[in-house]
Amino acid sequence: MAGGGVVLANNGKQFEGKVTPFVLVTCLVAAMGGLLFGYDLGITGGVTSMEPFLIKFFPSVYKQMKNEIASTNQYCKFDNELLTLFTSSLYLAALVASFFASITTRKLGRKASMFAGGLFFLVGALLNGFAANIEMLIIGRMLLGFGVGYCNQSVPVYLSEMAPPKIRGALNIGFSMMITIGILGANLINYGTSNLKNGWRISLGVGAVPAVMLCIGSFFLGDTPNSMIERGQKEGAKKMLQKIRGIDNVDEEFQDLINASEEAKKVEHPWRNFVQPSYRPQLIFCSFIPFFQQLTGINVIMFYAPVLFKTLGFENDASLMSAVITGGVNVVATFISIFTVDKFGRRALFLEGGIQMLICQIAVGSLIAMKLGVSGEGSFTKSEANLLLFFICAYVAAFAWSWGALGWLVPSEICALEVRSAGQATNVVVNMLFTFIIAQIFLSLLCVLKFGLFFFFAGFVLIMTIFIALLLPETNNVPIEEMNILWTSHWLWKQFVRDVVPKHERKDSN
Repeated sequence: MAGGGVVLANNGKQFEGKVTPFVLVTCLVAAMGGLLFGYDLGITGGVTSMEPFLIKFFPSVYKQMKNEIASTNQYCKFDNELLTLFTSSLYLAALVASFFASITTRKLGRKASMFAGGLFFLVGALLNGFAANIEMLIIGRMLLGFGVGYCNQSVPVYLSEMAPPKIRGALNIGFSMMITIGILGANLINYGTSNLKNGWRISLGVGAVPAVMLCIGSFFLGDTPNSMIERGQKEGAKKMLQKIRGIDNVDEEFQDLINASEEAKKVEHPWRNFVQPSYRPQLIFCSFIPFFQQLTGINVIMFYAPVLFKTLGFENDASLMSAVITGGVNVVATFISIFTVDKFGRRALFLEGGIQMLICQIAVGSLIAMKLGVSGEGSFTKSEANLLLFFICAYVAAFAWSWGALGWLVPSEICALEVRSAGQATNVVVNMLFTFIIAQIFLSLLCVLKFGLFFFFAGFVLIMTIFIALLLPETNNVPIEEMNILWTSHWLWKQFVRDVVPKHERKDSN
């Protein structure tokens, strides 16, 4: 059922509109792009802990894992550069793809990028499922990376532009919701196929299913009014705006979109302008939010959950089931974020999540230190393993309703149209760069830093929580085309952006 109401921004500007079934269904279909990213995040760790997969592609890792003498140091069981390259190559490819996706998203529209992302992921998943050698496996991973790069570039922007301001947070977090569902689905499939001879083929090949869903779904999506105006389709853009708002009188909001587009057209080089002082806060947040998101240590859990639990002494089935449990917590916590982000705002979730993650990282590091010490020799009793799993789940929950969801929402909603593609591309590039780095070095870091790795990540959680507390203004309930006004009343950012915001639009103007 559509809900009526008036969107009231912090700056006093109102846009009438309803929350229509059309926009809800459209955003749900678009958010399926998150399934691709989530499925890959969840599937990798389980596959790399399956013995038939290791025997075929990474026999040296299998021998190292089975060697009783070498495996007494639990921290170093899976330390192998080629194995981590299998995981991290996808994110390096996604980084490269983001630059091309930025151009596609701007010139051809958001839905064209989503279709391209689904197509790349489909081919990559099929190559991985039928892989006969390591080269075929890595090429498939890189194509998956192109798919992830295109979807992560286009979907959050699409959702932010389609959603009414008062529920923009909830609808945008649909992308994160689909990521968590993809992770949980992958964990369940890994658990079901772990004892099959070629179960890893099923796990990798099933990635084609969400890719097909996105490709088909993108044909039925309408493009965003912002994108249509940007490409000169003003009449169609107005009709689309009327359809997604559920009313005929959209003149004021439509004029705002046209004004933003006209200003955007004056910008010949979005990337060059994005690094100018007037866009300094957007550049900072589009760079540091994805940077900090990866240095929470979440990929320790999401990439390598089964490997990590196996390293800490869990049996194979137990390690996969533990990954399923954390995946389930991830989904539930993201639902909490959907229902609270537009009620309590972005800052509150960021700060609470940061504090909870900090406590959990310290607790996990301390438990591992007490049981495995520096030598890496030892194991957990059932009760101790359950306590460790509890703190990991509490950490995953905190990440899911804070940095996991908001790490995609905030960068996608704070940039003006003229630099929006550049801003989202920056967000994806930084995210993929540090996802690649963490994925590539995590197993080596675990071997070298041991339990200290969790304290290392806890230090970054403390820094990023302070960063949000000092520098991020509340973006809740602010129309996306009016976001620039926020910076003019901030103690730091006003000195960069004040001169470029018209006087009549300043929050503190008379």
